[in-house]
Formats: sequence, C-alpha cells, structure tokens
Amino acid sequence: QVQLVESGGGSVQAGGSMLLSCVDAGHTYSTHCMGWFRQIPGKEREGVAAIDTDGSTYYADSVKGRFIVSAADTNATVYLHMYNLKPEDTGMYFCAIEGGSWCHIRGTLRDNFEIWSQGTQLTVSS
Repeated sequence: QVQLVESGGGSVQAGGSMLLSCVDAGHTYSTHCMGWFRQIPGKEREGVAAIDTDGSTYYADSVKGRFIVSAADTNATVYLHMYNLKPEDTGMYFCAIEGGSWCHIRGTLRDNFEIWSQGTQLTVSS
C-alpha cells in the first residue's frame, strides 16, 4: 500500500523553479517529521529539507535561501518549493515520514525515516 504520494519534478532550466508535493495518504502518524531527500548519481543521499507537525523546519546548507518547505492539510501534505535551481540540484527527489514532531537535533537531520515515496526526477539544465 502506497502511503506517500509524491508529485512534481521534471525538467527546468537553471534559475527556474519547481514545486514538489508529498501527501501522507495514510495519515500515518499523529505527529511526524516529513523530510525531503535527493539522490544524485555518485553521491550519498542528502537530506535537503524537513518540517515537523509543529512547523519547525530544517534545511541543508546547499539549499538554504533557495528551497522552502511548507505543510498544509493538517500536515498531511508537504511541499518543497525550489527556486533559483542549479544544475547540481539535478537528481531523484524523495519524501519520507517518521513519527514524532522533531526533525533534527542541533542541526543534524534525523536519519531514521522508514516510509518513503517512490521518488521523482528533477533535471536542471544549464
């Protein structure tokens, strides 16, 4: 049963923007952190942004000032607004959810997400 339904992605030129959305179709947890991750070929998976049900957010240094994470629908839907995209943002993007209204400890994103979306490809051309 698919629990996280992700949409968005595709191709965009450098400097453009893109919106990804992720719906927790199963309303899995009463409180949670929902994170956005990307997998770039040849690199380790990177957590880029996250938001918990209290509205606290996390951003990787590589996307601060360019990406915004937000939630709606009583936190069942999370968005990743991406602006000023760069070719190095190209990769497969995933959302993930885990219980507990916390996403990071002292600036380090939690790493125990167990439910993941199917992923969507973002390609930024120069």
